[in-house]
Amino acid sequence: MMPARFEGKTAMVTGAAQGLGKAVALRLAREGADVAVVDIQADPVEKTAQGIRAMGRRALACVANLADLGEIKSLVDQVVMEFGRIDILVNAAGVIQAKPFLDVTESDWDRIVDVNQKALVFLIQAVAARMIVRVPPEIKAAGRADRSYGKIVNFSSISGRHGRALQVHYASSKAAVISITQSAALAFAPYNINVNAIAPGVVPTPMWEQNDREAGRIKGLPPGRAMQEFIERIPLKRAGTTEDIASAVAFLCSSEADYITGQTLNVDGGFEMD
Repeated sequence: MMPARFEGKTAMVTGAAQGLGKAVALRLAREGADVAVVDIQADPVEKTAQGIRAMGRRALACVANLADLGEIKSLVDQVVMEFGRIDILVNAAGVIQAKPFLDVTESDWDRIVDVNQKALVFLIQAVAARMIVRVPPEIKAAGRADRSYGKIVNFSSISGRHGRALQVHYASSKAAVISITQSAALAFAPYNINVNAIAPGVVPTPMWEQNDREAGRIKGLPPGRAMQEFIERIPLKRAGTTEDIASAVAFLCSSEADYITGQTLNVDGGFEMD
């Protein structure tokens, strides 16, 4: 039986309809959190919420297009109205595309950056403001916030660690997540809000399956081969699992990581070591 590290806490997890976001939402719920799950896909995100309710936790399924800043405000208002607070934010939503550098269009760039980068900034902004607003004015004035609390974990990627010939827009958006995480960590440290990121490697999810199809088509490889070639370069010689990623996120959301902020943790079997 897992410890109830998040008993009494409310979490919001984006990209929670499938893959890594879903695994994180279920993991936080198993450890005691009530969870607002967010995605653009209505039926799958409701199924995630149903899984959380089956554990005896409260869940709210929210459908939102995070590339629309107006929807971000409405989303945060909805979650706070339902739960009264947001203690944990996990930004797992993201989009990917493999495409030769010379073929990337402005619309390709905007679609990737709007979700992976711009939405991330403004969702952090909206949620952090709610975390801070609970702090008494005299504590704010003193430049410290002993009574506030917040954990924010962003999803970067190992593609954000180095350039990618077939992912200039995706890789640059994930590199930006690392910088955004550091900026947010500095901005919100006075309020006891920890902001960190993880950089997952290969994990067989719908996003990685899409990447395999697109990269394989460009390279003339059969289905599954592009992903397998990547896995063969991992020192631990295996792909990651959704639970590998969820465990790392849960750690960064827990009190065990209270003295960690502004960091990006590679969860990739040793593929990247810097």
